[in-house]
Amino acid sequence: MRTCFMPHVAPLSGAGRRRLLAGTLLVASLLPRPALSQRRAAAPTPPAAPERTWTADNGNSTFTNPLFYDEFSDPDMIRVGNDFYLTGTTMHAMPGLPVLHSKDLVNWELLGYAADRLDFGPAYRLEAGKSVYGQGIWAPSFRYANGKFHIFTNVNGRKTQLYTATNPAGPWTHTELKQSFHDLSVLFDDDGRVYVIWGYDEIHIAELTADLTDMRPGSERVLIPKGSGVGEGSHFYKINGKYIITNTNYDPVGYMVCARADQVGGPYEVAVISAEETLGTGLGYRLGRGTQVAAFPLVPPARTFAGANPLHQGGLVQTPAGEWWGFSMMDHNSVGRLLCLSPVTWTGGWPYFGLPGNLKRSPQTWLKPDVGPAGAAVAPRAPFRRGDEFSGPSLNPLWQWNHLPDDARWSLRERRGYLRLHTLPAPDFWQARNSLTQRAIGPESTPTTVLDLRGLKPGDVAGLALLNYPYAWLGVARTAQGLEVQQVDQRTGRTLRQPLRASKVWLRARCNFDTEQAQFELSTDGQAYRPVGDAVTMVFQLRTFQGVRYALFAYNTLGAAGGYADFDRFAVAEPRANGQGAAIPLGQLITLSSPADSTVLINWRGYLRPVPLGSPLAQGAAAQFRVLDRGQGRVALESAGGTESAGGLVTVERLAGMGEVRIGPGGSPEATTFQWQDMQRGDLMLMSLTNHRYLLAPPRTGSLCAADAPGATPSRDNGTCLRWQVVASQ
Repeated sequence: MRTCFMPHVAPLSGAGRRRLLAGTLLVASLLPRPALSQRRAAAPTPPAAPERTWTADNGNSTFTNPLFYDEFSDPDMIRVGNDFYLTGTTMHAMPGLPVLHSKDLVNWELLGYAADRLDFGPAYRLEAGKSVYGQGIWAPSFRYANGKFHIFTNVNGRKTQLYTATNPAGPWTHTELKQSFHDLSVLFDDDGRVYVIWGYDEIHIAELTADLTDMRPGSERVLIPKGSGVGEGSHFYKINGKYIITNTNYDPVGYMVCARADQVGGPYEVAVISAEETLGTGLGYRLGRGTQVAAFPLVPPARTFAGANPLHQGGLVQTPAGEWWGFSMMDHNSVGRLLCLSPVTWTGGWPYFGLPGNLKRSPQTWLKPDVGPAGAAVAPRAPFRRGDEFSGPSLNPLWQWNHLPDDARWSLRERRGYLRLHTLPAPDFWQARNSLTQRAIGPESTPTTVLDLRGLKPGDVAGLALLNYPYAWLGVARTAQGLEVQQVDQRTGRTLRQPLRASKVWLRARCNFDTEQAQFELSTDGQAYRPVGDAVTMVFQLRTFQGVRYALFAYNTLGAAGGYADFDRFAVAEPRANGQGAAIPLGQLITLSSPADSTVLINWRGYLRPVPLGSPLAQGAAAQFRVLDRGQGRVALESAGGTESAGGLVTVERLAGMGEVRIGPGGSPEATTFQWQDMQRGDLMLMSLTNHRYLLAPPRTGSLCAADAPGATPSRDNGTCLRWQVVASQ
């Protein structure tokens, strides 16, 4: 069958699930009652301000990971001429398989979706109590050959699906193969043959038929046997005559390996090419094993390399200028799996993620790829637009439905400037149809929506949700007694209820994905907001295989179709919307301290040394450094003076070990230059250009500084993360 991407977000795949836990907390407090004139005719909502959202391009020839601070899992990327294209997993969200385009690997735009609809029965439509949460479309293989774009993808319970197009913006033709290939990757070899590899631990290979729908009889065999060190999520390439497979292992933690061979059939040798890189982020909240007493027990954060939070599962791409880059994802806790870009260093025939001197570790901030003239003039841009005024003929393409919607029960035309969701029967939010969702955005964000309540009928409930497992939401229900605010936390089983006397409400959720806490708030005038309920703990889990998603919802709890909810607009505020964070304090005097042990870095006898905060040595010029601009987000640090020494430049010498970070006249430009790397929590790391490793103030040792650290630990306690503060008077 054929499927084409329509301008509005098309239907989705879906499923129903757990009932809301018992336990209701009744609260008698009454929300402020607006004046009669306000209730009769609310003032028109002013136009939304221009959106400010996450941008990886720092505007100074550098970029900061992640490329998108919202979920983009199982990525696959290709280059066609001077253009790059990207797709990834979308599970049960519809439309699926986003197709993005870039000229420089850093700035991306959403072209559309390859899978407009995916409907294999009631579970995909959240009907008959069934669902496909955590299923649907996953682990796509994106390829271009013979003038066509091809996306091969897994779908649970079905054979492998294939989408093809001559234009990446669509339309796409949909075909189901005759076989199912787990975590497949396809290689169009230069002799005209087409191979598919798949599997976990044991990798299989087969040759595909000319129409790409089946294996050639007798061609399947084991390519890489069990116990060889490979896992799943393969990406298959032929590079300079060698067959290269990137692959992810999860045992005991997530890391990336590469298998290579001279012949397509092997034998393959395996090496680790990326490991332990978490960008300074540890394991966040996880769900434990539920019981009848505690259905959603929390496992507290573990600031370690545990699980799959290091970079893993991805592949390789070459720029027109000849540079090689790697892309991979990381489980970044409740915001979901994030996409990162890494420079690749070929050493001994292996494509290591990372830079010379620091292989297998990827920088959070580095120079943008050299893509030649085609991408040199690309201006920084956000990959997605998140807000929606609902004033156009179609939805913002970023929206996806939670499972396949009933298109007859939602509209942008029945009331101009509003999204109208007609309520359908559902026992709870988890099983509600026509919930409109988009990926949450980190590191902090506040989604806000405006909801007109006049169309609600008895049993209807509508509002703003954080779709997750467990989920939480803030909304308004019409009961026999009238309207009431409800705030539900599925994890705790609590429902907070407050009577409401208003016909319009503003709902928002303040989400901090560093702390993984969210606070719902409500307003009746769009200006004064009040918190509703306790803070909600957000978790990462593999029930949905997605991070938190914002959702607009409306359903009826009385078992029948009810009225409707009118959403006036949706907006997302992001207080930390750029990778660089605070501007580099160029030309200013700063102090540097280590949050690991509160020591202060000083010029001590011509050495860089950490001393206790209360030490007399931590006062005055010895602890002050002027930040000199070296361009491209790079700096030199000039000491204002020291104990028993004059000023000078912080210089990395010889092997960059302890005592080899000196302060003096300075050496080569590389020895005195550091890449400023904002860690986005008020701290930074300084990468020496001599070895692409980081300045280190060893905590709790009374030692001298070094510049040989491979990166930050997930606990950020190894002395590589530093805090800076501008000296008040200069």
